[in-house]
Amino acid sequence: MTEPTVTPWNANPAHYWMHGHRPAEPVEFDERFGGWNVTGYAEAQQVLADPQTFNSDTSRFFPSYGDTDDKTIRLLTSDNLLTMDGVAHRDRRRLVSKVFTPKIVADMEPRIAELVHEIVDGLTGKPEFDFVTEVAYPLPVSVIAEMLGVPSSDRDLFVYWADRLFESKTIFYDTEPGQDAMAASQAAIRDFEPMIGYLAEHAAERRQRPRQDLLSMLVESDLSDDEVISFAILLLVAGHVTTTLLLGSTIMCLDRHRDAAAAVRADRTLVPAAIEETLRLISPVPMLARGTTVDTEIGGRPVPAEQLVMVAIGAVNRDPRQFPNPDEFDLTRDPNPHVGFGRGVHFCLGAPLARLETRVAMNVLLDRLGDLRTDPANPPVFHPSIEMGGARHLPVKQLHRSDS
Repeated sequence: MTEPTVTPWNANPAHYWMHGHRPAEPVEFDERFGGWNVTGYAEAQQVLADPQTFNSDTSRFFPSYGDTDDKTIRLLTSDNLLTMDGVAHRDRRRLVSKVFTPKIVADMEPRIAELVHEIVDGLTGKPEFDFVTEVAYPLPVSVIAEMLGVPSSDRDLFVYWADRLFESKTIFYDTEPGQDAMAASQAAIRDFEPMIGYLAEHAAERRQRPRQDLLSMLVESDLSDDEVISFAILLLVAGHVTTTLLLGSTIMCLDRHRDAAAAVRADRTLVPAAIEETLRLISPVPMLARGTTVDTEIGGRPVPAEQLVMVAIGAVNRDPRQFPNPDEFDLTRDPNPHVGFGRGVHFCLGAPLARLETRVAMNVLLDRLGDLRTDPANPPVFHPSIEMGGARHLPVKQLHRSDS
């Protein structure tokens, strides 16, 4: 590891790239977890573009998950779009992609703007608030809930379940040696039985009275009840997390980089560039797991079959071989081929929606609120999960231009 070269964020210590550190090599074996860390851009492209050699179902490396008969654990950790490859992944992705077409996403802009204005109505004149609690989670949760057809009034439940799901994985990684990490993680996952019941109830209702929503489309397909629930969990939980993190991180980047903030405020055509640089600097999904199916090489390093490979997206997006001055927030970075939304067949299906929501939200915020600044005495609190990159709490002060 190199010595830090930038002012560190208050980020998860495991996200070393956020603290200005870089690994010595782009591919390294990690004795701690018995697998490989990939932090180089070209090497990550190789892994993510080849699902035959590096497949997405890593449950075999965690046998207590893969072999369990516990329905809740099975629905949450296997048989979902993120862990599928090949024909199964293609067919399942094709099904849900029907509601993420460019036209459907673009047509959602007026409704998204309406939701943002409703949120901001309650914030005008409010000098201090938690940006994540008040803005970054209500917006994407409401959008996904409306798409699925479940009440957006239940959004607090969705956020609680998302947090608990990622916390259950953090328990696995953080458990002290000698303790049963898998048992502790499984115990936390069983807290999701109410969520399974909640979604099963809504799915059963759609079988009786279908509507014009995504949940109805799922139950009318050839998916089993369990597959419908697993798919709904993925969309409801994972579908809002990326946008929530991206919204908060965009505010943090503009708070830290004042010249860029002034430029964006003066020229709104720079908002998309600010979003892309945020995705690169604070990647919402900082790590992706893959498993080798054959003996192979990554960046010239021999890697045997049946090895766990962790692609550190956050570090990849700061590889100086690909991105000049990688720790700088550069609105003129063009092209900006970051992998913040992944790459290959598993490229994030909701990426266009996340970009749209963030762009619309940022423009409304810039129009209607003052300059949003963090408070050095009350800094952002980052998510404890290594699988989430961004703030869990983001206290901000609303300053008028004359004050900022």
